[in-house]
Amino acid sequence: GKNGACNVAHKNIREQGRFLQDVFTTLVDLKWPHTLLIFTMSFLCSWLLFGMVWWLIAFAHGDLDHSTRLQRSPGEGTEGVSGGFVPCVTSIHSFTSAFLFSIEVQVTIGFGGRMEAAILVLIVQNIVGLVINAIMLGCIFMKTSQAHRRAETLIFSKHAVIALRDGKLCFMLRVGDLRKSMIISATIRMQVVKKTSSLEGEVVPLNQIDIQMENPVGGNSIFLVSPLIIYHVIDKNSPLYDISPLNLHHHEDLEIIVILEGVVETTGITTQARTSYLADEILWGQRFVPIVAEEDGQYSVDYSKFGNTVKVPTPSCTARQLEEDKSIMDTMPLSPKGTIRKRSVKLKPKFTIS
Repeated sequence: GKNGACNVAHKNIREQGRFLQDVFTTLVDLKWPHTLLIFTMSFLCSWLLFGMVWWLIAFAHGDLDHSTRLQRSPGEGTEGVSGGFVPCVTSIHSFTSAFLFSIEVQVTIGFGGRMEAAILVLIVQNIVGLVINAIMLGCIFMKTSQAHRRAETLIFSKHAVIALRDGKLCFMLRVGDLRKSMIISATIRMQVVKKTSSLEGEVVPLNQIDIQMENPVGGNSIFLVSPLIIYHVIDKNSPLYDISPLNLHHHEDLEIIVILEGVVETTGITTQARTSYLADEILWGQRFVPIVAEEDGQYSVDYSKFGNTVKVPTPSCTARQLEEDKSIMDTMPLSPKGTIRKRSVKLKPKFTIS
């Protein structure tokens, strides 16, 4: 989809246990209401479980027997004296007090009394509490700092266009970054997804074909300091070689997926932004308007025109027909060249973008 979501439903997955083998990723992938519910229930269940353990210890030791507690002499404290009754855990008289004591154990280990006979349970509960804290806090942190949050400020043009560039038909789209912090090692790639069939009659419903991009830097790397127009030359090796304006309608089985990846400069986390263009979202014979202007010695980007296009003379034929019949270009009028509006002669480095 336009927001990068995949419209593929996974059904009849029999080995559901594989998700529990990577329980941390499963928790991070859950929606916020489910994560908060698990966060709350994990603590409540651990408190109830160990509250029951403390209550059983007190019951087995006789701390809950009223007649046993009366064996203390009137002058004895809670720890008792030689010959008097010494409770295993002080101040536990019911399951409610045992539950409250369980919460105290897991939250802090500072007590007014001692528990020499049940010190192993105290150690186990504190270790379990630390493990739950580490897992749940790590899960909350990962959910709040997920890479797709940074991808919200990586934007793509709503439509893609096909027009002439240097005498060749090109598929073009515009990509930009709204933040001033850079995306390090940014790369972009495109794929055509459509239904195909092999010579043997095998039907491939989602066949993925890579699209090569023209990049003077080399490879798929880009320097996203300002909005860029990414383009693909439609030649004989292109899956769009036989595409014409007649094919750009919503009934055409064609989708072009664009994937932008890079490392967030501030956090070092790898992020990915995705979008797609259906056949009816590709405009034939149009190009993007310039949005960069020189103002007060620096380059300024006008994002209000980010997705705006303008019609330009373009042959209404496929790239194959254009390559086979060069005379088509002779009948095409030249379109005016786009220029950057200059408002100052004093320039700053080109990477200063406001």
